This record gives sequence, structure tokens and C-alpha cells, in this order.
Amino acid sequence: MTGNGLMSRRAWLGGAGAGVLFAPAVLRAQQAPRLDVPYVPTPQHVVDRMLTIARVNKDDFVMDLGCGDGRMLVTATSKFGAKGGHGVDINPQRIKEANANAAKAGVTGKVKFEIRDLFTLPIDQANVLTLYLLPSVNLKLRPRILDEMKPGSRVVSHDFNMDDWRPDFFEALDGHDIYYWVVPAKIEGEWAIKAAGGEFTLNVQQKFQYFVGSLRNASSERMIRMGRINGDRITFIAEGEGGASEIFSGRVSGASMTFDPQSQPVAAGNWSATRRK
Repeated sequence: MTGNGLMSRRAWLGGAGAGVLFAPAVLRAQQAPRLDVPYVPTPQHVVDRMLTIARVNKDDFVMDLGCGDGRMLVTATSKFGAKGGHGVDINPQRIKEANANAAKAGVTGKVKFEIRDLFTLPIDQANVLTLYLLPSVNLKLRPRILDEMKPGSRVVSHDFNMDDWRPDFFEALDGHDIYYWVVPAKIEGEWAIKAAGGEFTLNVQQKFQYFVGSLRNASSERMIRMGRINGDRITFIAEGEGGASEIFSGRVSGASMTFDPQSQPVAAGNWSATRRK
């Protein structure tokens, strides 16, 4: 699997004419491993911008699936100060190039490149994931990203999105598209909330980083709007009678939620919640 780079999206969508670009790969099929994603390097200025958007810093461990010649992780560690990185590719030539580039940049001790199928690689150790893969591959990876990566982990993709998982940020750069997501905490289900107004039941229907639902007790039911999860941060508005509403903002930690006095916007009052189901 080779990702950073990849055949350009324009060639991939180029219809019959694009078939010419695949002919050399067909002729080499018996000499090289089957590549699910053709190789075209990500331009260096796009690499820099992807890592900037993902806010890579000294606390980050970056994983690059389909690492190509290793430029993403070499840049992440040498220029952005990431503490480490792990890149995989199924093409031995790309791994050889990646190791050579890491040595040249003096970051051999901070990065690891190996020949491996990205679909079998554990990704929970990374808090930043970089991709330059085809849409079908992104969709295969999406459930694992949501299930295995910790809330707040960042994902940045060159040119290709995640279908109906809307990006938290998008940028078009010199003919290249950059998509960015923050892995959301999972809050689907029923919660018991204690707030200034009493005890309530919160029912949540979640779709990625957005959710709807209701907040009710024995005497009232309020609908939830503008439900949003940014990593482990949660914000929603409970609509009240006569147009009155109350803002809830806080943090999610497993089966509990707590009011965060540092959150913006500031919630109407202290509150906490525990998962029922």
C-alpha cells in the first residue's frame, strides 16, 4: 500500500485515458507486489500544510499509512518536532527510500518504516494519522479510526475524504484538497444528568461529531440542538419553553461527562452525567 504519494486524483478520475497510466503497473505485476494505491509523492508544501493543520508538535506520535518515501514522518519529526512516527508501505523500494531520507535528516532514531499491510496495523498508539489513499481505502479504515483511536486524535488526508464523515476543516491548496478530522468521543445512548435544575435523562443519537436528542424529567422534555463533540469536548443547547434555552458544555471521559469551567461557551451551570446504556 503506497499512499504519500498516490496517483493524482485527476488521473484516477480520468476515464479511459487514465488506463494508460496503469499499463506499466500491469506489465510489472509479476515483479512487484500488488499496490492498492498507485504511488505519486505528496508535494512538500502540501506535506507542510497538512502537518500545520493537524497542529503537530513535540507531544505527538504520527502514523502514516502508505508512507511512500517517508517525507511525511521525516518532516513531522525534523521540522515540527514530533516525538516519533511509524510509517508502513508494501513496496520495499519505498521503505528503502524512507529510511535513507530519515538518515539524511538525522531522525532515524525517531521514526520507524516497515513493509506491512496497513489494514492489519494497530493504530491506537498514534494521536495523529496522515493519509493519501483512495476513497475506498479511507472508508475501509474509517471504522477502525473511530473505534481504535482515542478521542481528540487528529486525522489529516490529502485529496480524499471520508464520505459522510464531514471534515472538521477543509482547505484547497494549489489544486490539492486537505481534509482534517478530530476523532470524537462516543456518546450515543442514554445518560443520567445532574444539573442545577434537577436530575434529567439525556438521550443521544450521534453521527460522528454531531448529535441530536432530548433532555427530559418527569415534568418536561427539551429537545437538543447544536450538539457537537470535538474530541472529548461536548457542547449542546437544551431548548426550553418560551424560547428559553440552556447551554451545556464539558468533557467526556468514558462513561461520564463533567462540566468544564474553561469551556467556551461557558455553560449555564455546573452539571455531570453518567452513562446508563
